[in-house]
Amino acid sequence: METPASKTTASPPPLQEPDLKKPKMSTTTSDDEDAATMTPVGDTATKKQRYKRRKIAMFFAYCGVGYQGMQKNPGAKTIEGDLEEALFHAGAVPEQDRGIPKRYDWARSARTDKGVSAVGQVVSGRFYIDPPGLVERLHSNLSPQFRIFGYKRVTGSFNAKKFCDRRRYVYLIPVFALDPCSHRDRESVLASLGSGSELIKCLECSERGRKVAGAVGKRSFELTDISSNDKDASVKSEIKEEVGVLLDNGLEDIRNSETVNETKIFQNDGSGSKSVMPESVISSNSEDANVNPESKDEIIVSVENGDDEKTKSKEEMVKGSSFCYGEKEKERFNRILGYYVGSHNFHNFTTRTKAEDPSARRYIVSFEAKTTVNVEGIEFVKCEVVGQSFMLHQIRKMIGVAVAIMRNCAPESLIQTALQKDVNINVPTAPEVGLYLDECFFTSYNQKWKDSHEEISMKDYEEEAEDFKMKHIYSHIATTEHKEGSVALWLHSLNHRNYPDLRVSNTVDDNNSEDNNNGKESTGFENTAPCTSLCN
Repeated sequence: METPASKTTASPPPLQEPDLKKPKMSTTTSDDEDAATMTPVGDTATKKQRYKRRKIAMFFAYCGVGYQGMQKNPGAKTIEGDLEEALFHAGAVPEQDRGIPKRYDWARSARTDKGVSAVGQVVSGRFYIDPPGLVERLHSNLSPQFRIFGYKRVTGSFNAKKFCDRRRYVYLIPVFALDPCSHRDRESVLASLGSGSELIKCLECSERGRKVAGAVGKRSFELTDISSNDKDASVKSEIKEEVGVLLDNGLEDIRNSETVNETKIFQNDGSGSKSVMPESVISSNSEDANVNPESKDEIIVSVENGDDEKTKSKEEMVKGSSFCYGEKEKERFNRILGYYVGSHNFHNFTTRTKAEDPSARRYIVSFEAKTTVNVEGIEFVKCEVVGQSFMLHQIRKMIGVAVAIMRNCAPESLIQTALQKDVNINVPTAPEVGLYLDECFFTSYNQKWKDSHEEISMKDYEEEAEDFKMKHIYSHIATTEHKEGSVALWLHSLNHRNYPDLRVSNTVDDNNSEDNNNGKESTGFENTAPCTSLCN
């Protein structure tokens, strides 16, 4: 029987210890995990340089046009998809980890929807940042829609999503969108006929008050010619619909109505019949793309009762809206946005999220619209919202409801109603083109690691970010509005036919509204004065 001692004596002799080699120095110091071996290029390149992965937070901006959002989605062109490929080609990600972001601890601080841009986006991960020049290599593999500002070393446990305390988004809404008299819907225009103040259909948009299919969320509208058959059919249907409405309003003689002027809805061809305004009058506005839409969004012709034969000069008949974002309008708009501040259930301001879902409850830190910016002749109101996190379409729906209230399409009480857990209503969604992610905040992380790590913020990149914002994001928003009229077309859909829930009243005390209104049904507009004349 063998003893432990016999086992020890029977073991083979130890191998000879190899000669010690002088350790190679890395270009940077780190205690991170694995190291990569890279061979420099050259005739005498015999030594190999070792590089290690570093945990970093990367700051960058992008214009979201043409992309299906930030988050990677198979089969779709996304920001993450292009950025991941650029990181691989720049040497920041090894071949075995290509397309597998979990292997390099990938995380994003915020997601953006389709077509939404960003100025202060942050992502984190473990990358090879050596040799120097990673930012330049990334730019060479990205389109001009991207701008990599730089990166900073972070702790090994850092996660751009989990460590982000707050996000700030900005929505640029044209000032004319807040004017109750601009881009009126079809029903309002027809209802004004024969009154003391007639609203003329919008000449800026070829649809002139009709709801455009897919206008909300899809900017596929183009000014194209239609066949004669289709044109005749649309003309007949339009005349039939408008004549029916006029008759319902008690107008006995359509031919004697005040809509026979060449700048109005109908034209008189000399035979006593009515025809829709020629397409050439409409399409001619596309040549004036650089003209401020505020100057001709809406036309009002004032007609004095009992004086049908009186004519006025063209300067007196055709007037542009003088609506401006003054102190009174600013105070009202900020009061409306203030209803969103705090912790609320936003299930009515997103999609596919039930009221019982805990994720429907979000906290809004602030929501303000105190400044304006003029870009390419269009004045925009800068709406800034800060919150812990946001759901899909949440900001665009919040803006949609606020604009509807400013245009007197809904009462202010609608917001409080929409924030109730037991209420389900459909609210409008503003176009995506005006929204962008402005900045992500890491306050708690910076406070904890202020003595050993760099601050994670956009302070070092403010000038470069502002330059990118003005050249790529702001100009894109203004140009899109000039060419496609995204917001202008969307405004035509803000009516009670498309959104009947806009009539919902928002006070709990309105349960007894039938008694207070002598048995009449409450619409929520008892204290809301409609716009019956142009704001001069």
